[in-house]
Amino acid sequence: QVQLVESGGGLVQAGGSLRLSCAASGRTFSIFAMGWFRQAPGKEREFVVAINWSEGSARYADSVKGRFTISRDNAKNTVYLQMSSLKPEDTSVYYCAATSRGWPVPPALYDYWGQGTQVTVSS
Repeated sequence: QVQLVESGGGLVQAGGSLRLSCAASGRTFSIFAMGWFRQAPGKEREFVVAINWSEGSARYADSVKGRFTISRDNAKNTVYLQMSSLKPEDTSVYYCAATSRGWPVPPALYDYWGQGTQVTVSS
């Protein structure tokens, strides 16, 4: 099992920045990739970005390209999401997830999920 704990959410004005962190523990050696997803009220959970844990290559949703950057610190088993130029439509609960299935994999194959952290962008 892998446990994930997110932190760093909060309230920010449009155009501002936030950095989310996700610390993994447990069987971290089994992780192939980690990602961030988000879910706004009344909407389905959507993919934001994912990173290959060993190679560091990343894939981004079109909606966040050029504004969000994912990175990881393998020594700390932590992945970060730097969010810049935030928009009100970025308001969501952000979830960290990990998969041991391979890279890349569809969202349905992410096995482990954090509890989520709220990001609210005011206009």
